[in-house]
Amino acid sequence: MLDIFVFILGVSDSLNPRKLQLVYRQLQKYMKTNRRFTRNRFLSHLRIATAGMLIIAAAIAFLAAMTTTLVRAGSAQTYIVLYKTQSVSMDAANAIAKAGGVLVANYNAIGVVIARSDNDAFRSNLMKNSAIQGVAATEKFAARLPDEGVNNSADALVTPNTPAPGSDNLSGLQWDMDQIHAPEARAINGGSSSILVGDIDTGLDYTHPDLAANVDDAASVNCVSGVPVPGKVAANDDNGHGTHTAGTIAAALNGIGIVGVAPNVKIAGIKAGNAAGFFFPEAVVCSFMWAATHHVNVTNNSYFADPWLFNCRNDAEQRAIWNAERRAIKYAISQGVTVVAAEGNQADDLAHPTQDATSPDDTNPVLRTIHNDCAVVPVEVPGVIGVTANGNLQLKSFYSSYGVGSADVIAPGGDSRLQLTAAAPNGRVLSTYPAALIGTCLRPVSDGGATYCYLQGTSMASPHAAGVAALIASRGITNPGTVAAKLQNTADPIDCPPDLSIYAFFPAVDNGAPQVCQGTLDYNSFNGHGQINALNAVTQ
Repeated sequence: MLDIFVFILGVSDSLNPRKLQLVYRQLQKYMKTNRRFTRNRFLSHLRIATAGMLIIAAAIAFLAAMTTTLVRAGSAQTYIVLYKTQSVSMDAANAIAKAGGVLVANYNAIGVVIARSDNDAFRSNLMKNSAIQGVAATEKFAARLPDEGVNNSADALVTPNTPAPGSDNLSGLQWDMDQIHAPEARAINGGSSSILVGDIDTGLDYTHPDLAANVDDAASVNCVSGVPVPGKVAANDDNGHGTHTAGTIAAALNGIGIVGVAPNVKIAGIKAGNAAGFFFPEAVVCSFMWAATHHVNVTNNSYFADPWLFNCRNDAEQRAIWNAERRAIKYAISQGVTVVAAEGNQADDLAHPTQDATSPDDTNPVLRTIHNDCAVVPVEVPGVIGVTANGNLQLKSFYSSYGVGSADVIAPGGDSRLQLTAAAPNGRVLSTYPAALIGTCLRPVSDGGATYCYLQGTSMASPHAAGVAALIASRGITNPGTVAAKLQNTADPIDCPPDLSIYAFFPAVDNGAPQVCQGTLDYNSFNGHGQINALNAVTQ
């Protein structure tokens, strides 16, 4: 039907027929309640879709369900508990128990606790505690907690700046890599296996032939519940989205399939998104705390944190969520983690928000007025590198959000509407995809037993930038601020489009506003400081 169903930081390329019927019914309902919807507009209240779980992941979840007592039936909810100081009081477990809940995870370094309760008065009871600044329900279904960890194997390190010249079987389909000069860059510097990229996503397929050699077991984790469950098995991808972003970053140069931006670096699957593609606050906090304490150099974040797109810092209901996530991200940055994040797929000007018609996107959208005190998490958290998306004509993609202050660089994310070319005939980005889920991909490609999928979105743009950041770190430049500066200073400046009428059919999803580019060649709201350039990043 409509090929322009756009998920938040992903696109509906991964829907199977049964899912498509569900989406269609949701679309019909949405159209009745939103008269601004037209045939050419895209949905933003949907989430990354998947057909089901891998057998191994289901087995882990089953065992966890049989052994854990933390997840309760009924109306139990997960809560973020934010302390006034950046430390948790010693009696936190007792205080939460008295309020009618159970402490699930304690992140003392940032003063945040994850709790669960089926007591309707839990929040009000806990807010009576003078040490607590805020309490917020994250409104998610009970998460099963896997409990299996595996040890990391001892691999020989690749020395810094090790070249990785040549190509793989499907490299000719990677217009995106050519556009950022990745092949020329890896011929000089393919990255170092002493550099670790944490892909905060739906996990990754650790058995994929193009990823297996680069996956770091010990650094991989499942954070969906807010409690870290270590190991690549626990972090296995049951959605497909995370495997796709991981391949863009670090698919190996091995004669199979594609090649990532940094094929010699190590990658950890940090599973924050569930099978349905939701990334909730407790998972985001857990993920950044894990990255901060497990020697992660760079994180890729191809999502926004649910349940609210625009977290309002002066809104009592959301303040605790915003501050908890901000503290976790800030702590990770302070521990040497460079944080790269997608801008979003709603064609919104994040610098001038007026309405949010998509959140909470795990339920029915609720229209609410927003303002500049509201921010998209994680891309608008200070210190995060924001990435917008472009296509093969190097124009901002029709769906990509943007904004002065939030857009730092632009990278290939694909554009199936405005930028079809001979090199990019379907406009999308090709990357790795789990074989077990290949039926959910509308545009699959295979190379022997390895499976790949074409997708588009700022989800696809962000890992390109994360890969270049990893190449910069492989040069010994690891301070997050310095990495960000190098990424921006080596980018190729792109001016605002001379004709913005090409975006007339793609207004902002939330408020229907026309897309407007502000700024100069050196910096503007569409392209930030310019398109990332991997070759410049390893040579300048």
